[in-house]
Amino acid sequence: MKYAIIIPDGAADVPLEELDGKTPLEFAKLDNINQLVKRGRVGLVRTVGENLNPGSDVAIMSVLGYDPHKYYTGRAPLEAAAMNIKMSHEEIAFRCNLVTIIDNVMEDFSAGHIKTAEAEQLINLLNEKIAIENVRFFPGISYRHIMLTSPAENFANLATTPPHDIIGKKIDKYLPSGKGSKFILSIMKKSQEIFANCEVNQVRADLGENPATSVWLWGQGQAPRMKSFKEAYGLNGAVITAVDLVKGLGKLIGWRTIEVEGATGYIDTNYAGKAKAAIDVLDEVDIVAVHIEAPDEAGHNGDYKNKIYALEQIDQQIVSPILQKLKTFDDWRILILPDHPTPITIRTHTADPVPFLMAGSDITSNGANAFSESQASKVGLKVDIGWQLMEYFLK
Repeated sequence: MKYAIIIPDGAADVPLEELDGKTPLEFAKLDNINQLVKRGRVGLVRTVGENLNPGSDVAIMSVLGYDPHKYYTGRAPLEAAAMNIKMSHEEIAFRCNLVTIIDNVMEDFSAGHIKTAEAEQLINLLNEKIAIENVRFFPGISYRHIMLTSPAENFANLATTPPHDIIGKKIDKYLPSGKGSKFILSIMKKSQEIFANCEVNQVRADLGENPATSVWLWGQGQAPRMKSFKEAYGLNGAVITAVDLVKGLGKLIGWRTIEVEGATGYIDTNYAGKAKAAIDVLDEVDIVAVHIEAPDEAGHNGDYKNKIYALEQIDQQIVSPILQKLKTFDDWRILILPDHPTPITIRTHTADPVPFLMAGSDITSNGANAFSESQASKVGLKVDIGWQLMEYFLK
């Protein structure tokens, strides 16, 4: 049996006036996915459990078959694993966004989706200028970076907020609070002083691009200890994504992480390249997961047109060729689901259940006629504990 999982991040939504009361999933032209619906099962799954924040870290951990209540420690250590950053048991990792804060308002959680080369210069500046023992910055991709510090016990019960949850809001109520917050705030303030007149931001200003005015530290946690997927489910796998937290999860469960040229984690990602990578690796592994960040980014930007565009590209350039490859095997199954909703109207994640579709060998239709939020809620197939969906899919 060969398995494929397609994760259009943040694809689930709510009905929009601009789309005549339809959601982006209902409005988009999804011919390949909706053909699969006719031979498959559609349902709802709650990927974000009780008392957990609806981040992609928690939700995708569930999608991959792991109980976040047991394994989740924070987002940053997952991304550190993706970047091959070795963490001691005493260290704690923080996600380090480059953001644009103007007049105390979070204007942009990505500093205009700053280019990786520019971002690396800024992170190097922090390492040079912030000479604090046990504080290290590691450059990642675009606006997404990592800070390590220690000892972890200094930050017990520290509360932080994802910057993409407070777009357009005054930051005062969302600054780090609790044990260790003064230290974290001091680093954020120091970054603002360092970035104020740096060359990278001067160039960005000249080009009319959002400057990186500050770092925003959040998503902290220590390195988790997770069973390998082989140990848990008896299969070997691979993951294809442009997003570090998903790469990190893949590495922590013993999957291969496949790099794809032009995979950006944004609307302009290399959809076809991701599909080709999945097709190639299916000859070597039992299960492959393809994660596409573009719908989520469109949701955060409040951009329903690009969300629809991303969904249609996923249908045409990813689902269709992977499905053709799967059909060359005697036995196969495919699972398609968002990790969480990112509604256009609120521009952030929610913990609502998401629709899923599974099709393939020994799977019969349960009467749905489209892959959408409304159809998934109508047919009655519901999985309330998200991480258990994997066992259902495999068995």
